[in-house]
Amino acid sequence: MGQGFRPHTQHTERYAYPTSDLPLLIFTDTVGLGDVDQDTQAIIQELLGELEGESRRARVLLLTVKINDFATDTLRQIVQQLRKQHPEIPCLLVVTSLHEVYPANTTDHPAYPPSFEAVQRVFTANQETFTGFYDAAVLIDFTLEEDGYDPVFYGLEAFRDALAALLPEAEARAIHQLLEEGTGQRIGNLYRDVGRRYILPFAVMSATVAAVPLPFATMPVLTALQVSLVGLLGQLYGQTLTPSQAGGVVSAIAGGFLAQAIGRELIKFVPGFGSVIAASWAAAYTWALGEATCVYFGDLMGGKKPDPKRIQNVMKESFAAAKERFKTIKN
Repeated sequence: MGQGFRPHTQHTERYAYPTSDLPLLIFTDTVGLGDVDQDTQAIIQELLGELEGESRRARVLLLTVKINDFATDTLRQIVQQLRKQHPEIPCLLVVTSLHEVYPANTTDHPAYPPSFEAVQRVFTANQETFTGFYDAAVLIDFTLEEDGYDPVFYGLEAFRDALAALLPEAEARAIHQLLEEGTGQRIGNLYRDVGRRYILPFAVMSATVAAVPLPFATMPVLTALQVSLVGLLGQLYGQTLTPSQAGGVVSAIAGGFLAQAIGRELIKFVPGFGSVIAASWAAAYTWALGEATCVYFGDLMGGKKPDPKRIQNVMKESFAAAKERFKTIKN
């Protein structure tokens, strides 16, 4: 707000919605930007620091001005510098407190948008003052119940729609930054960490099934387990697969491991020790299949064509590491 009104916010505050643990929206409420008691340059530097620090998020600036505040020179100076430094961030001009310029004896809000000549004249003047510094403008009047105006949140739908119209641009810029800055790789690693929580139980179940000392008798059960694992990981990455499609993914990823699968069954002919080795191999194979599947679906989620050579390398490396991890597994 400008110099004409005393701001209530003395310090920058942040409000997370719906929760601070997993926010979908973070609203940053700044100090009054036109407060004469504040150091203008200090405010500008603080805001620039905020914007630099949040560069990976979709952002929209809300420039809020009371409709009858004409002392906005300092505010205009601040906004001009912010927009110069960050022209990529869309800005919504929000003009508030409309009832303060309603005609005398007006006791309630008119139908939205307000057609009062005084409101439209001052709104036009506000828009002209900030020409070039905002992308859209909206009129609102949020009052208290005791003020007697109905609705209390006058213009809420228009505000929501104006904000929504700017969000696609903000989101598109944020996604572009994610791709440019390599954040996609970090997101992929996060998905793989979650995926491992699914892979481990399937690896243990595979070891339990493979420990049965009957060569080739357990292969159908193991295959069904591994197909189920691929289908579950697909859901994690937003891919819904039929059992036959999941089986096709298994074949594409693990086709080169057929000989090892057969060897795992043949070793069961060795009494006692053979079943232990088969269980260890089954667990390692399932783990490696899960790791390679995460890479496969991660490529699809990132809009890339899966690289068979890279996926095979991941599976081989994961299989070698998993054999060490599961070599002492007990049925």
